[in-house]
Amino acid sequence: MTSLLFLIPIALVMGLLGLVAFLWSVRSGQFEDLDGAGARVLFDDGQPLPPPVPHPSKEKHLE
Repeated sequence: MTSLLFLIPIALVMGLLGLVAFLWSVRSGQFEDLDGAGARVLFDDGQPLPPPVPHPSKEKHLE
């Protein structure tokens, strides 16, 4: 029973901290563009990837 005297205030403080963190993220604009990150994956940057560099250990086995 005495453990509830510690657990209930701790749970209330953690819930309040979660609420404060959520409200801060909403006000700072974290939820403004939810679909943007998913859509940016589909677009090309227009720059080609560099050619792969052969691994030195594989070249020794070919000789």
